[in-house]
Amino acid sequence: MRTRLMLPVLLLLAAQAWSQTALQKFAVQSPLKKLKIDITVQDSVTYAVALNGKPVLLPSAISMHFGNIRAGRNAVVKQTHKHNVRSEITPPFGQFSRLKNNYNELEIDFEQHYSIIFRAYDEGIAYRFSTDFNEPVKVVSEQAIFRLAGDPEAVFPESDVYTSWEVPYVKYKNVSAIAEGKKAISPALFGQPDGVKIVVAESDLLDYPGMYLQKSGGTIRGNWAPYPAKTELGSWGNFVSVVKERKDYLAETPGKRAYPWRVVIATAQEKDLLVNQLIYKLATPPAIQDLSWIKPGKAAWEWWHDAMLPGSETPSGMQNRNTALYKKYIDFAAQNKLEYLMIDAGWSNVYDLKKVKPETDVFELARYAKGRNVDLFLWCVATTLLNDLEGNLDFIRSTGAVGIKVDFFDRDDQLAIQWFEKIAQAAADRHLMIDFHGCSKPTGLERKYPNIVNYEAVRGAECSKWDLTANPDQHLLTSFVRMPAGPLDYTPGSMRNATKETFKPVDPGLPSTQGTRCHELAMFVIFNQPLAMLCDSPMEYAKYPDVMQFLSAVPTAFEDTKALDGKVGQYAVMAKKKAGSWYIGAMTNWDARTVELDFSFLPDAKTYHMTLYTDAADAGTDASHYTVKTMQVTRKTRLKLRLAKGGGAVAMVRP
Repeated sequence: MRTRLMLPVLLLLAAQAWSQTALQKFAVQSPLKKLKIDITVQDSVTYAVALNGKPVLLPSAISMHFGNIRAGRNAVVKQTHKHNVRSEITPPFGQFSRLKNNYNELEIDFEQHYSIIFRAYDEGIAYRFSTDFNEPVKVVSEQAIFRLAGDPEAVFPESDVYTSWEVPYVKYKNVSAIAEGKKAISPALFGQPDGVKIVVAESDLLDYPGMYLQKSGGTIRGNWAPYPAKTELGSWGNFVSVVKERKDYLAETPGKRAYPWRVVIATAQEKDLLVNQLIYKLATPPAIQDLSWIKPGKAAWEWWHDAMLPGSETPSGMQNRNTALYKKYIDFAAQNKLEYLMIDAGWSNVYDLKKVKPETDVFELARYAKGRNVDLFLWCVATTLLNDLEGNLDFIRSTGAVGIKVDFFDRDDQLAIQWFEKIAQAAADRHLMIDFHGCSKPTGLERKYPNIVNYEAVRGAECSKWDLTANPDQHLLTSFVRMPAGPLDYTPGSMRNATKETFKPVDPGLPSTQGTRCHELAMFVIFNQPLAMLCDSPMEYAKYPDVMQFLSAVPTAFEDTKALDGKVGQYAVMAKKKAGSWYIGAMTNWDARTVELDFSFLPDAKTYHMTLYTDAADAGTDASHYTVKTMQVTRKTRLKLRLAKGGGAVAMVRP
């Protein structure tokens, strides 16, 4: 009897001993110990994140399924490596000329020939899988769970499809209020009651589908477009590659590779989201050695205002886009020191870009522009470009153009993500810059290929032509949620400005925008746009020489950037430095408010000359009204600015 009782007891003790042996815990902290990642390895791999000792993410499971291999399940640790990195990145252009790249890293190698790398920066954390399989594999599925602590508020850029990134933001008081199954593009933002803001995103997306975020099982999980099985041309103009059928897996990929970073940005200072560069830091370093030909700048652009030049002797409008009309735009760009003219859709056949329309001589336009210190960007459709990528890019280069605007990708499955890199590399080989439109959100590819000078993936000014969604409320979410991902081609610059009550969409014709004139100008400072469009008509800008003084002077790439103040969805105040001068931008949502400018960011005690553009006293009822004044400031200056509803302010501060 005693023998029969002892056997179960021994088995129980053995099981407990095995369980205690199998459970392994690891941790990595950021350099200043702001953020901590706690990792647990047992039958699954989970990670938890704390900011200043308070939970941000509760233990969240991560795994990848490769056929008969399930990385992150029943994991057996082989060895670990720790790396403490203190380095510096020097971006060729952007919001900073130097970035501190300080992080602590833990790499866990597993017996099943894969690793998981965790990085802790003071501004956020990230993890990625890496595999060392001998044969190519199919990624059947990925598990990326983000178990947010508590029930935070959410800013969710909702999308029920895998084809659009120009979506409005939807605000929820709590994650629990998001409907089960509802999906959003990333990045998305979550806010805890104590003011901590969390942005969930990804970085270094290469040869893999883009990550969406979905409410599933009561929490937020990663979601991806399955691998395409059948595609055909359709959608807009019948020239978009549309996925009609999909496989039952995500990707076909080499066995030896690293996968995208899953990123969690967390901060107690929400204004810091305006300058967060974590996604850029995590991306692959430049693959291009000679960057001297890549030049950020501003561009005249005809599409938004339907190529209309009211009062001009030259016939204008979309039906009159020709060599003579485009020379007027080149003259405007030259007179106002704009580096580029963007020629949008219409200069060539959408199915064969080598078939140039005879009324628009792009060869002559490039020659004429070059003589006036202006260069050309030419628009094209992604599928058309890819039909003969090498030949088409050779042709574009032969015209004398220096860049391309590639539009209507409308996909981010694995094959589409391959297109972005393929185009970037081939364009770089020919010294062509790229502005991606109709594209998925940036994830740092512009670091690997700095010839990518902008991306759309934003609810931009074009929407003013047909709906109400491009408005100050959206702008003040875009600044905090979308901008951490990377550059955005919003295309600001409207000189027809309307209040919430007076705005009406116009298409075709001359559209207007919501918000004040100074709000529109502030986007040239607040938004990160290395290639910036001036969306309105040259004839309209000619009416406001003081506005053009600012638009001509404001750079699109800077040496340093300061987030002076800001609250998600409410207001933002920033200062950016270039060549000893500072450019200040402030903008608010539909709530009027007063913000204080604190000039202590100025680096020395000398006196600076400031030109200040502010909302006029009646800008709340006539959004086009503004005032301009000059004054002297020092680092001790404090200045209160009244921002109208949907208002803004800009300033140029020079030694």
